[in-house]
Amino acid sequence: MNECKKIHFTAPGQVEVRQTPLPPITQGQMLVETVCSAISPGSEMLVYRGQFPKNLVDSNDSLSSELQYPVAYGYACVGRVVKISKEMRRRWLGRLVFAFQPHTSHFLATPDELIPLPDGMSPEMACFLPNMETAVNFVQDSAPILGEQVLVFGQGIVGLLTTVLLMEFPLASLVTCDCYPLRREASLSLGVSAALDPNMSDFHEQARKLLPSGTDLSLELSGSPTALDDAIALTGFNGRVVIGSWYGEKKANLDLGGAFHRSRIRLIASQVSTIAPELSGRWDKARRFEVALEALERIQPQKWITHRFSIEQAEDAYHLLEESPEETIQVIFDYGKMS
Repeated sequence: MNECKKIHFTAPGQVEVRQTPLPPITQGQMLVETVCSAISPGSEMLVYRGQFPKNLVDSNDSLSSELQYPVAYGYACVGRVVKISKEMRRRWLGRLVFAFQPHTSHFLATPDELIPLPDGMSPEMACFLPNMETAVNFVQDSAPILGEQVLVFGQGIVGLLTTVLLMEFPLASLVTCDCYPLRREASLSLGVSAALDPNMSDFHEQARKLLPSGTDLSLELSGSPTALDDAIALTGFNGRVVIGSWYGEKKANLDLGGAFHRSRIRLIASQVSTIAPELSGRWDKARRFEVALEALERIQPQKWITHRFSIEQAEDAYHLLEESPEETIQVIFDYGKMS
């Protein structure tokens, strides 16, 4: 294998599948043939639309040092080790592995860049690992308490994964909201107290009927800056708002001049690249990965895959997410479909 097929974002709204040369395997490296990779409908679509901060340095070492066009982006790649350097242990050969790798048909990696999958875990299930780790991070940063009333904005894949983890806590109520019926239905199937449409004219009134004293905890995971203002408005005195969305260059217009000023509401920025300082004495990313892998096997999130594309159909996949997001939950690339 001397080259690979890799997706590049070349300009706002434009993607290309490029034939990219692969360097020879060097000491300590393996060649991985990709089985499937998952599109992130949040951060990845910001890159697709050109809404990412141009001076942002990405924390993922597998990506380019700065996000600027053209860029190969993505971080949910599952493949099989098909070739190893001479000194590598043969147990790696044929092993299914996960990597934080942009969408590509083949790639070279060292052992510390790969996460071997547990026996029996399917590649499609493993595609959800980054978003499951993100959901675990949101729950850890939220620190839900017995009997709390919780509201989750956004029931895309990260929102659904976070919701299903929150359902494992003995909460008094768990209300979700999303503007798309497909995602509200998926949320209701988990057993939430209610799933509301935030675009309803009486959304605040309906939410307050369900949460009359305001929420103890709200999570903003929709990617919509207006949802943050809604979350603040519906959170009760001394409540917490966990902000997991990446808005990119989108601005949040917040009403902080009214009730918020005396509310003692805490706004908590949550992002998966680090461990919260109060947890870092006992937690590291390896431990959090273990929790996320166990959650994948428990929850079976592959049921939320709504569309599968070959890598050659990348333009169609991103067009679908841009033009008809209401039809999607999780979109993946299936490399078995390559021509």
